[in-house]
Amino acid sequence: MRSDSPPNLREFATEIVRRLRQAGYEALWAGGCVRDWLLGLEPKDYDVATNATPDEVCSLFGERRTLRIGASFGVVAVLGPRRLRVEVATFRQDGVYSDGRHPDNVTFSTAEQDAQRRDFTINGLFFDPLEERVIDYVGGQDDLRNGIVRAIGDPEARFDEDKLRMLRAIRFAATYNFQIDPDTFAAIQRLANEIVIVSAERIADEMRKMLPHPQRARAVALLRESNLLEVILPEARGFALDEEVGRPDTALTAWERTLRVLETLREPSFPVALAALVRELGDRDDPNDKLIDTVGGRWRLSTDEIARAAWARRHETLIRKARQLPWPRLQRILIHRYILDLLTLAEAVARVEDQTTEEIDHCRQLLSLPPEELNPPPLITGVDLIHAGLSPGPQFQVLLEAVRDAQLEKRIQTKDEALQHALALSRA
Repeated sequence: MRSDSPPNLREFATEIVRRLRQAGYEALWAGGCVRDWLLGLEPKDYDVATNATPDEVCSLFGERRTLRIGASFGVVAVLGPRRLRVEVATFRQDGVYSDGRHPDNVTFSTAEQDAQRRDFTINGLFFDPLEERVIDYVGGQDDLRNGIVRAIGDPEARFDEDKLRMLRAIRFAATYNFQIDPDTFAAIQRLANEIVIVSAERIADEMRKMLPHPQRARAVALLRESNLLEVILPEARGFALDEEVGRPDTALTAWERTLRVLETLREPSFPVALAALVRELGDRDDPNDKLIDTVGGRWRLSTDEIARAAWARRHETLIRKARQLPWPRLQRILIHRYILDLLTLAEAVARVEDQTTEEIDHCRQLLSLPPEELNPPPLITGVDLIHAGLSPGPQFQVLLEAVRDAQLEKRIQTKDEALQHALALSRA
């Protein structure tokens, strides 16, 4: 196993295990950190499982160094130096999940019983960092070696407990390039419609992890094959219609182009990947198209995420014709705060459609222009027009844009020239 995890956090998690053991309790690393550690990856955080109760954990480490973040579920955060934090959970068994998300109650248990209540075998492993040995009650080591995502026990029972586990199965399979156990996958296909029980925020969090990841195309393909995609994104039914019509030539279907674009994106942000996912749906050339607004509202995305995705999708076709655009129009696109998102999307589309990326390269070169050339300060504002004797109204925006165009085209260069141009236009 590699040891390139953040050393301070790893050492702190090991020290917590040591303190608990010295006090007479069982204590082990648990869950995702063990999975990543065994895969030679760097765990982002560490979780400790123990037979100590929350009260006993708080007593051992002190109330000032502990937070009862989920004491009813047996979870306490232990705080360390330099803002280090490790969650310590008491071995438990879960009661009924009547809301499809949280157990109605929990009872403290043994390590083996705790492993049995977890979601997938690769997440049900424990590791003793003091003796450096794996404790495996669920066959997780074999599934890690064989690259399999398998539900612990009855797959339908695991998904009935928490519907979000269906999306997590897809994410794990894509992220680690694993296969999903056939019985587990069949259960997802049968229960896919029940994902609607999960809150929009939790679904969005999973999509934020899947779409920017290098294996995003495989994740989306698995989402569709599992029947989940058309539930969380009903608009995706348009892909099926495209395939049903078919084409007599060798052109890609909308679904095939979507997967290719997703695969070709270079280190995209979540909004860019979302724009690529829905690019073929709706009418992206229609300025009134509200597709991404609709999707963003359904997933409760932030205003910024929706705006970034919508702007990139709307301008992608245009920017691939950059040198055909009048400079004022191109300049306004280049100085937009989401321009790098747009270029990332447009470059991927160009490559998939076997087009040259010269237009994108040209735009990137223009971005290196001095600020006074790429985005000089406007010569006049609406206040200047009022001082010149014009009455405020809708025409102000038209006049200011016309003056700005003339400035960018270098037909006018001073404030006086700008005012004269605006006044002439107002009388025309």
